[in-house]
Amino acid sequence: MTALLELTAIRAAYDAITVLHGVDLSVRAGEVVALLGPNGAGKTTTLKVAAGVHPIADGELRLGGRTVNGADPRDLARAGVCLIPEGRGIFPNLTVRDNLLMMSFTGRPVAEIEDIAFARFPILAQRAGQTAGTLSGGEQQMLALARGLVTDPAVLLLDELSMGLAPLVVGRLYEQVAEIARQGVAVLIVEQFAAAVLDIADTAAVLVRGRIEHQGPPDLGLRNQLATLYLGSPS
Repeated sequence: MTALLELTAIRAAYDAITVLHGVDLSVRAGEVVALLGPNGAGKTTTLKVAAGVHPIADGELRLGGRTVNGADPRDLARAGVCLIPEGRGIFPNLTVRDNLLMMSFTGRPVAEIEDIAFARFPILAQRAGQTAGTLSGGEQQMLALARGLVTDPAVLLLDELSMGLAPLVVGRLYEQVAEIARQGVAVLIVEQFAAAVLDIADTAAVLVRGRIEHQGPPDLGLRNQLATLYLGSPS
């Protein structure tokens, strides 16, 4: 199956400092790819490149087989790329309902937006009038996911969904992510903590110092190698 999202030999930099050194990564429809690695490895930069919000120094970004280097991130969003950044991605001073209302720019009726969000996350219906910043961390992530889903994404990019959340809450959120993928969405998840995501991932890639050091199924072999991949060989 042709990949919906493809990064080929991607190099990216901040000023004179190169942070991605020829990254190759692809995600097919219905697939969950986990991008793992230590802090500073370049994981978030990879997501930003995929969403068009960080420039490519070299290499090729393709969406649905079409090269989209230099495309405006708003055009990529309209084409179905949805980035949910680290730190929830909500408006904390607005109510849950108003956060969802903000997504009416997509052209969907407000009632339909709420139907989609509340069907996926029923707890949000109970919190509709509550200020988003007063929700629990898990509920805030549900709201961020709900806001992304109403754009009807083809590609979903998630950055550190588990940050600051209890393992039980993380597990429930990732069950929802797996269900989203089963509906045909290509999902690329950045995670520092591998245990949070490997149970739902179809493929795992480990990024170390801006290079993919391992890519393949999230099997026991990968789990056993992670410490070495993150920290380097002791020899």
